[in-house]
Amino acid sequence: MELTAARVLGIETSCDETAAAVVESGRVILSSLVASQVDLHAQFGGIFPEVASRQHVRTIHPIVTAALQEAHLDLREVEAIAVTRGPGLPGSLVVGMNTAKGLALGSGLPLIGVNHLEAHIYSAWLQGDEMEPAPVPEFPLLALIVSGGHTELVLMTDHLQYQRLGATLDDAAGEAFDKVGRLLGLPYPGGPAIQRVSETGDPQAFDFPRAWLEETWNFSFSGLKTAVLREVRRLEGRVQALPVSHLAASFQAAVVEVLVGKTLRAAQTFKAKQILVAGGVSANRALRKAFQEQSPVKVHIPPVWLCTDNAAMIAAAGYFRYLHGQQDGLEMDVLPNWPLSEV
Repeated sequence: MELTAARVLGIETSCDETAAAVVESGRVILSSLVASQVDLHAQFGGIFPEVASRQHVRTIHPIVTAALQEAHLDLREVEAIAVTRGPGLPGSLVVGMNTAKGLALGSGLPLIGVNHLEAHIYSAWLQGDEMEPAPVPEFPLLALIVSGGHTELVLMTDHLQYQRLGATLDDAAGEAFDKVGRLLGLPYPGGPAIQRVSETGDPQAFDFPRAWLEETWNFSFSGLKTAVLREVRRLEGRVQALPVSHLAASFQAAVVEVLVGKTLRAAQTFKAKQILVAGGVSANRALRKAFQEQSPVKVHIPPVWLCTDNAAMIAAAGYFRYLHGQQDGLEMDVLPNWPLSEV
């Protein structure tokens, strides 16, 4: 595919992050700003959808303006606008979508709807001015998308060509981290908290189950979550204080073993040249270390700051769709439930 120097403005509001970015050539980040709502939702122990959408309304225009200013560009100097169309929270998606539509209508720029999971994959193509140029992933590529709401294995044979091999049948890995974090009395979000306390814990202290779901590429973490719950209840009343670090480390080890094991087997089965790991949970240090140590092929994992939701990945995915001539009309609507297999 012949690349051009097109600049794309990306807008992301799928959940609780209000983000805007400008990316050139699908690779170079000219600006990337994220207004996090983590502290706002921590009091609820999870995302409060109505609060998230209202906060997006307050934040979206200042963030978009600041992203263009940081890139030293006027809206007329970008070639397209990319926005998250789904999946995500309906009320949150609408804020980003309507903002993008207004900008497209006023400027005459092409409007491109992007799948959020697709965008996580394209975070591996990104680089900032201060970053070493990232090696370009090679096809066929086996992608593990692992986040709070999604855990999927996807085979990519070329840009924008996806074959969904498997997905979680119940809880996503990130969702399991959050729920187990609450069980252990850890602060929200659970993923970083469990990673932190696991550093002083024994990952072999508890023999938690691994749901391998043989002969499929699917995942399941609900049983693991239940096993932790039962162990916590068993220990309560028997010990003065729960061995939180050991419980957390053992849980984390079970999740990492399954994610890495199934991904490596799928890569071998489908003869993937390389592996790509993306999504919020890909920031987990134990997961990153396991892939780097165990994979016989090159593994692409974005820098930690690009693993969580951001608009640079939306702009990157939008760029490749722009090259293919995609331009969605202003009648485009959000798709809260939009599987990557239907892109």
